[in-house]
Amino acid sequence: MKKWILAVLTLSLVALLAACGNSNSGTTASTDKEPAAGDAASTEAVTLKVGASPVPHSVILEHIKPALEKEGVNLEIVEFADYILPNTQLAEKSLDANFFQTQAYLDVQNEKNGTDLVSVASVHIEPFAGYSKKIKSIEELADGATVAIPNDPTNTARALLLLEKQGLIKLKEGADITSTERDVTENTKNLKFLPIEAAAIPRQLDEVDLAMINANYALAADLSPGEDALFKEDSDVPYANLLVARPDNKDSDAIKKLIAALNSADTKKFIEEKYKGEIIPAF
Repeated sequence: MKKWILAVLTLSLVALLAACGNSNSGTTASTDKEPAAGDAASTEAVTLKVGASPVPHSVILEHIKPALEKEGVNLEIVEFADYILPNTQLAEKSLDANFFQTQAYLDVQNEKNGTDLVSVASVHIEPFAGYSKKIKSIEELADGATVAIPNDPTNTARALLLLEKQGLIKLKEGADITSTERDVTENTKNLKFLPIEAAAIPRQLDEVDLAMINANYALAADLSPGEDALFKEDSDVPYANLLVARPDNKDSDAIKKLIAALNSADTKKFIEEKYKGEIIPAF
């Protein structure tokens, strides 16, 4: 009888100890799931999806990827061949940021589309330039020549302002980045303007007498603003290419890390060495 009672007590003690062990195990698992704040092991990488033009924007973003990865940011680059979708997708939150446009273009698009996208950093300047396969200088430009210009409002104005600076046309007094063909007051060579989507202009270079091309599309078409252009903008133009985000995420830690990487001394050196003045750091 005593042996039976002892056996029962022993089994009860084992069961009690097992229950205590399970209770302690549960507490440990909970702690693993909710580690103390500041625990490095608890930090998870954040993915940033950034829309960009292929050259040089995507190239610059690829350069900073390793540095961002060390900061806990996985950079996912989505390339676009146009200037419309990157803003549309950013506003719709399909992207976290984009990198391709100037402030003047952003302002026009925000007003046109009722969006409130914001610039968070200036990165570089791309000199806008005039190219031709038919002439070697603007003095050779014939009367009635066809000039391809971008068909979006901001770059249309940018092209016209540069043509005016070369003495090819005159714009009304006070002409600015909102100028259109209607603002041309003098056109002594009777130039014929051919508005085309900016990305498509390099492909029309054989068909026109003069083509006004954004530097990113020129570089993508193996055209050098420094070596192949007949003329180009000065480096002091107010057309820095921007990193753009939304009001709801512009102050996030991940965006701040992206800004720091884009405006770092390493990135400045990379732009200067790779593009040799064709692309100019703006910070």
